[in-house]
Amino acid sequence: MKLITYRFRGAEHVGALTGDGAHVAPLPFQDMNQLIAASSLPHLRIMAAQAEEAGAVIPTAQITLLAPIPRPRQDVLCLGMNYKAHEAEAARYDADAFTKEKPVAVYFSKRVNEAVAPGGDIPRHAGLVEKLDYEVELAVILGKDARDVPAEKAAEYIFGYTIVNDVSARDLQTGHKQWYFGKSLDGFTPMGPCIVTADEIAFPPALDISSTVNGEVRQSSNTSLFLTDIPTLLAELSAGMTLLRGTIIATGTPAGVGMGFDPPRFLEAGDTVSCTIEGIGTLTNTVR
Repeated sequence: MKLITYRFRGAEHVGALTGDGAHVAPLPFQDMNQLIAASSLPHLRIMAAQAEEAGAVIPTAQITLLAPIPRPRQDVLCLGMNYKAHEAEAARYDADAFTKEKPVAVYFSKRVNEAVAPGGDIPRHAGLVEKLDYEVELAVILGKDARDVPAEKAAEYIFGYTIVNDVSARDLQTGHKQWYFGKSLDGFTPMGPCIVTADEIAFPPALDISSTVNGEVRQSSNTSLFLTDIPTLLAELSAGMTLLRGTIIATGTPAGVGMGFDPPRFLEAGDTVSCTIEGIGTLTNTVR
């Protein structure tokens, strides 16, 4: 099932796409956070089917698609350098900022006041940011509160998956010797186009993941190549720390980001970035 947040007749709603993607079945929740907290996947399927049978569906041509979780309950949790080739390109760009001292996962968080919708703009932040970069990532969304989760039970906690573009200001990220500021500017979290529920994707996910800039392929990999897999990261992050249902975890980006080229190829105003993950779709945004 593909779940979306959308605007229709001036109001924000959540719903489930029909099988052909041509219509959306409205669901009776205030927002996606409430939907995740209040309902099970079988119940959601029943409600969506009932709406479709009753003809209470809306053509997708009449709606405006928003990020599936426009206003996350908490900061997005992120995993850095989770593909070997990206770890290598990051170290070549700035060894002081990106070289790991030990072979352990790198965790950080990303503030999101409002996630950017599919088709929305990535702000250039001219005068503040000179080295604007893109990162396609598979995002995991938790379906229940998680604390001290055994790795072998990780799949039970996952509600679904979406795409996040972890937009990054490399000059702020490296200049401050920490990643939070350079990852958290307004408009730095495009998300979407939908949430695909966990029952639609085999666990652990082994999905093709890629990005293009102005139609040119920049990143191309598969999520089976994670250095730290989803069971391990969920077990580590929930050890002594409660992760609330609805928490979004971005699982890292493959090689091919702008800083990985020689010379680097950072984003400029007018550039269009498309992030694609198998089984979820494509998230496209333009730098303004």
